[in-house]
Amino acid sequence: MKLEQVIAVVVFGLATVIPRAWADQSKSTNPVTGAESWKTQTSGVTLSLTQLLPDQVRAFYVNRGFSLKQIEPYAASCVYTMILRNDSAPGVIRFVQKDWSVVLNGGSRQLMEADSWLNRLQRTGATKPALIAFRWAQFPSEHEYEPNGDWNQGMLATGLPAGSRFDFIARWNIDSKPYQGVLRDVRCIQ
Repeated sequence: MKLEQVIAVVVFGLATVIPRAWADQSKSTNPVTGAESWKTQTSGVTLSLTQLLPDQVRAFYVNRGFSLKQIEPYAASCVYTMILRNDSAPGVIRFVQKDWSVVLNGGSRQLMEADSWLNRLQRTGATKPALIAFRWAQFPSEHEYEPNGDWNQGMLATGLPAGSRFDFIARWNIDSKPYQGVLRDVRCIQ
């Protein structure tokens, strides 16, 4: 077999094993802010992340009673608006955020959960109304979504520094069968 034929076979072989979630992924950039969004649809479920710029996060939470010093660690931890929607999955999707991960530099790690952030913010002396506003703005730590459009959105912090590039993996179950959505090459801009 000639070298060109070997290359063609390898390229074709790789193309046939690319996961559907990767093939269906889209990316867009807000022309005004430069914030990027990633979206994928797999097994009847839509998953998307849109980066919130640190100044947007700071402004949102300062207007809800936090000081800049209190909210800075959160604002600097690559925060996204996340949407998870059950468009047409074959049943109720159930997730627990502890099962989600970010993959970067060859390693995988869990996200810092909203309750951990909340505990950290409590220790700064944040007011009760500010803490309530924080909790309500976060993506739920576990939930269920019915088929035909049930969904939710909220803030999700990766805990990564600005400039990070990573893959985001959200996992859920339908009738005890595991599924996942993957967003590849997500970037955290400054």
